[in-house]
Amino acid sequence: MVTAPAPVLANPALARVVDNPSHARFDLWVGDELIGILGYRGEGESTEFTGGRGEVVALMHAVVKEEYGGRGWAAVLVGDVLALSRERGWRLRPVCTYVQRYLGSHPEELDLIVDEDFSPTPNSP
Repeated sequence: MVTAPAPVLANPALARVVDNPSHARFDLWVGDELIGILGYRGEGESTEFTGGRGEVVALMHAVVKEEYGGRGWAAVLVGDVLALSRERGWRLRPVCTYVQRYLGSHPEELDLIVDEDFSPTPNSP
């Protein structure tokens, strides 16, 4: 019987987050394996999303492959997406509940949020 190697604990040095605009998502790669995604959509007044500075972007839903779950990979994905959003000058609307929880433990990222009334979901112990 051949068993697959156990997935490694999250290590940002092993991860590569790539914008995949044709699928409106960020892809999380570890080596040559796609292990997670975070979907997004533009929410500007214009009907055309350009990804330019100042645009409002909704972070829709984060998914990590089941066999990589519970190891911190979603946090790596969201952290990198927030950093990329900051570099691009995006304003964010966190629709994804995981992103909301992440923001609950990373208040230094709250300046990216477009909704002034946004209250991050606290992380449960």
